Amino acid sequence: MTRVLVLRPEPGASATVKRARELGLDAAAIPLFHVEPVAWRAPDPAGFDGLLLTSANAIRHGGEQLPRLRGLKVYAVGKATAEAGRAAGFDVSATGDSGVDALVGSIEPDLKLLHLCGVDRRDAAEAHQDITSIEVYRSQPLPAPDVRNIQGSIALIHSPRAGRRFSDLVDDKTSIRIAALSRAAADAAGDGWMSVDAAEQPNDEALLALAASLCNNSQPK
Repeated sequence: MTRVLVLRPEPGASATVKRARELGLDAAAIPLFHVEPVAWRAPDPAGFDGLLLTSANAIRHGGEQLPRLRGLKVYAVGKATAEAGRAAGFDVSATGDSGVDALVGSIEPDLKLLHLCGVDRRDAAEAHQDITSIEVYRSQPLPAPDVRNIQGSIALIHSPRAGRRFSDLVDDKTSIRIAALSRAAADAAGDGWMSVDAAEQPNDEALLALAASLCNNSQPK
């Protein structure tokens, strides 16, 4: 059976491996980064209409400043982010499963939003809302991810940064297929792979569906 490599940081890596195995895929986690908090101070919540969350990492690593913002409604990208927000005591007003652009395009255009985000991020391309971003976490490269004996596998790329690092780490790309969360992540992985495909929607369900399709319909040469 074709091995599916999950390269995202923990705890997301283990969650994706679990979902992949439930689909009958042979999945293994090889995180390329670990996530750590960044010192920050919450602004006065009275200056905002809501909280924009594009990753559950903002909740996991937000620390003692988060409770100051609990009165703000949350606009979350992804079910996992929304669930993390609710577990932390926030009222989730809207959840989007197709990325930040689709989410901000579906909510009121005149909102003032506070975006708790990572140091490495992609902002909404054409948001009509007034969005203030504050960095509360960052992803740091793990020193020695084990990418030996991965020939013939399918690598799940969750971000452009992961695509670039995986490309730098792998010498022989010719038998490895890339399944990326987005076209930007796919493009960042570069050339030389057996194939490069992007999920139809930027979420884990669509990415795993792509991986399952690759496992079922295409065999490595």
